[in-house]
Amino acid sequence: MHEQIDIWLVGNTGLRNPSRIQEGFSVFASSPFVGCLHGRENEIGFMNLLNEKGIIQNEDGKDGSGSHARKWRLMFAKNGFIYPQVKKKDGAQSDLGILDEITPFGRSFLKADTYPAVSECYLRSMSVEQFPMPDGIHHFSPLRWLLAVMLELEKRTGSSQLSRIEFALWGHTTNPGYDLAEVVDNILDLRARRAAAPAKRPFDKKEIATRGEHYNKKADNFLDYSDMNMRYLRISGVLQRKGRGLVIVPSKHILAEKLAKSTASAAPIMEQYRLLCAGAPLPTDDMDIARSLLDDLKKQLKERHILFDLMDLPLNTPAEINIARQRLENILAQTDEVQYAHEQCRQWEEIRDYMTLLMKGGGKLIYDEDNAIEVPRDETPAYLEWILWRAALAMDHLVNKPYEIRGFKLDSDFMPVSAAGGGKGDLYCEFNDFVILTEVTMSTSSRQEAMEGEPVRRHVSEAVLKYNKPVYGMFIAVRIDTNTAETFRHGIWYAKGDIRQRLNILPLTLEQFQKFFVSMFQVRKADPKKLKSLIVECTSRRDMLDAPSWKQYIDATVSEKAAELAALQTVEMGIFTS
Repeated sequence: MHEQIDIWLVGNTGLRNPSRIQEGFSVFASSPFVGCLHGRENEIGFMNLLNEKGIIQNEDGKDGSGSHARKWRLMFAKNGFIYPQVKKKDGAQSDLGILDEITPFGRSFLKADTYPAVSECYLRSMSVEQFPMPDGIHHFSPLRWLLAVMLELEKRTGSSQLSRIEFALWGHTTNPGYDLAEVVDNILDLRARRAAAPAKRPFDKKEIATRGEHYNKKADNFLDYSDMNMRYLRISGVLQRKGRGLVIVPSKHILAEKLAKSTASAAPIMEQYRLLCAGAPLPTDDMDIARSLLDDLKKQLKERHILFDLMDLPLNTPAEINIARQRLENILAQTDEVQYAHEQCRQWEEIRDYMTLLMKGGGKLIYDEDNAIEVPRDETPAYLEWILWRAALAMDHLVNKPYEIRGFKLDSDFMPVSAAGGGKGDLYCEFNDFVILTEVTMSTSSRQEAMEGEPVRRHVSEAVLKYNKPVYGMFIAVRIDTNTAETFRHGIWYAKGDIRQRLNILPLTLEQFQKFFVSMFQVRKADPKKLKSLIVECTSRRDMLDAPSWKQYIDATVSEKAAELAALQTVEMGIFTS
């Protein structure tokens, strides 16, 4: 295989998180730019609107050309949410629809109010064969092609797992014009040679350089585009993360098989566009296939001894059967989330490392060639909520379920989709004798108090009225503004009927929380009661101190409590040694 390599892109490197597209599209749908998103003035106008709504961060107006808007427009069109631009050789724009107008499928996408519903929209988009083949005649679907590769891999090895380097060199660099068996031969050859290599990083670098001899752009694209492409492919719901690579979701295996049967089409691109904009059909729209998927999922739940009941649901149409399947998928996802929660106590070091990245404003930490963590710089608010949720799960002893604690959505890999919406607290952690309500923000400016002072107190007040047990509030930010500390030092809130409440809300920096969290796990003494004691101790002196002094007292107390735990570890080690 020495022909020129091309890397297909299902996403866009300027919009790396597909989960954010719906937010931006909602802003677009209610804007004056519907039907007129081309032209420099409109592009800059829409970009400014996205910035104003907090969807993007165009810091100091660095992008003055509207390139952000063009990237969003590209993804709206590629997924069929707006009518794409038709080339003259392919037909007339009027034969498809008004350029940049919202399509019927785009209206359906706006109504998708759950993560599975959003995933199904992306699955319909990605199933359309709209990517041009080198022969100039056919079009293909990268998702369908990749599923064909992974299923062939599974047939030969027993697993559909595809590693990051395998995807980088033989996944998004190939298409149905390649011989499927030969592609899998190359993957297995790469896998065997890499397993025998004494050092993986130099091996990967050499393999990229060799493959890059047939690629006329930067060799860095092999891995950079891999991370973005895999993220978009995962949102289809058919694939999930495995290490830094991909694997087919077990409950979607039959669907994957059906999709992989067709990977390329000779139909004119206008036909594909019409499918895309109307909402492409899926195998699950067929009665027999829908029932087959439901039966397979029921079997999986029974094998795992997970209880379910579908007696109240009709099963007479594909739509009804798919509703039943989605109920079972939700039960399965919740069961998996409970298992994920149990594992967090053994993941405390990774939790610590995510906190460190957040304190830096985002970034990546590579443990080795196959393991790394990353906090995208434009997604820090969602990751802050997520990592403190994981910290709460790690401390355990919770009365409520992990999915009852959080207000934000997760993808199938338990990664954050977006930050929680307004109207309620970020994390509600209920224990036997008390409740800790955690609120977080990435804001560090003097606006912090204006944005957070009222809602945080209101949410804690509502929790005090709801729970018949003591409620403690934690407010965590990378930096605590002194005016915010002053507001929480008083902690006064008047509930309905002018009932005066004195609320216990402790402002902590993320670094302070991390220090205490790590100290508990280092001595294997993680217990939410210790966190409650810290809150009580830190709030005990608030009436005697002004805000700057209280902040200093909180910092000293956190350090003292962490040191006490460290000393306990030293004593225990001494006893063990003697």
